[in-house]
Amino acid sequence: MRTRTVSALLAALFTAALLLVPATPAAAHNSLQEATPARDARLTTAPTQVTLRFLQRLNPAFTTITLRDATDRQVPASAPAVDGATGTVTIEEPLANGTYTVAYRVVSRDGHPVQGSYRFTVADPAAPPAAAPSPATPSPAASADVSAGADDGGLPVGILVGGAVAAVAAAGVTALLLRRRRAS
Repeated sequence: MRTRTVSALLAALFTAALLLVPATPAAAHNSLQEATPARDARLTTAPTQVTLRFLQRLNPAFTTITLRDATDRQVPASAPAVDGATGTVTIEEPLANGTYTVAYRVVSRDGHPVQGSYRFTVADPAAPPAAAPSPATPSPAASADVSAGADDGGLPVGILVGGAVAAVAAAGVTALLLRRRRAS
């Protein structure tokens, strides 16, 4: 009887492990680890560079980093300089006060494109205000703001929760079957 219990327990654990294994490839996707300026930062001095550090090495041929102002005008900046997992663009003109959107697109080792965007604000007391966006034409960057975590390759929570629920269900079914066998 004890051998059956151990076997059933091992079967339940094996089933739970199998349910979680399909989630592993998602971990190969790249994700943004750190940004300078940071997401939602309110800066009293305009930055001269935007630096993004990712979890994995970047391929310079497939790395894009852009900066747009509140009117959705692309701010002139250098091509991304890539050093390992870090990409940096140098801003070619002083930034006025206002909200800016950093958008990025990189490719993971597994070939999956990862993209996102975030905003920061320049509030330099000595700088002029930036032009405000026209109320009749909302900025596409503002209306389609993608959080850095939206497609950054993190392991989907739904897969983890589903795997945990399935493992608990498998353990419950195993325990129920063992009780029925003992009763008969």
